[in-house]
Amino acid sequence: MGWNIDPSGLEELLVRSHEEFGLPLAVTENGAAFPDRVEDGAVHDDARVAYLHRHFVAAHRAMERGADLRGFFVWSLLDNFEWSFGFTKRFGIVRVDYDTQNRLVKDSGRWFSELARTGRVGEYNVVE
Repeated sequence: MGWNIDPSGLEELLVRSHEEFGLPLAVTENGAAFPDRVEDGAVHDDARVAYLHRHFVAAHRAMERGADLRGFFVWSLLDNFEWSFGFTKRFGIVRVDYDTQNRLVKDSGRWFSELARTGRVGEYNVVE
């Protein structure tokens, strides 16, 4: 979408908010739209996995620096209608076929499932 992606900004925001206000924090929406394509019955959205990985690592660093982060919600579970872009941008970790309403868990959804199951972001090779 042409938006700047800077996970260090999330880390700094969480730390600064903790230092200034001392309240528990939650990230309520974090995600990005990328051009997803279904290929051989799967959505290999490596850019979204890399995005989420980098932001969860940044959040973890903020916690190591004292931020009391209690929740982190990915935007969004499902592809959906975006107020300024309609159905043209896909943010979900689960793809929605708008014609049939079928759902397909993307690679990012599988990655997030593993994170939720283990509590670990694991290693991920980010291609810059």
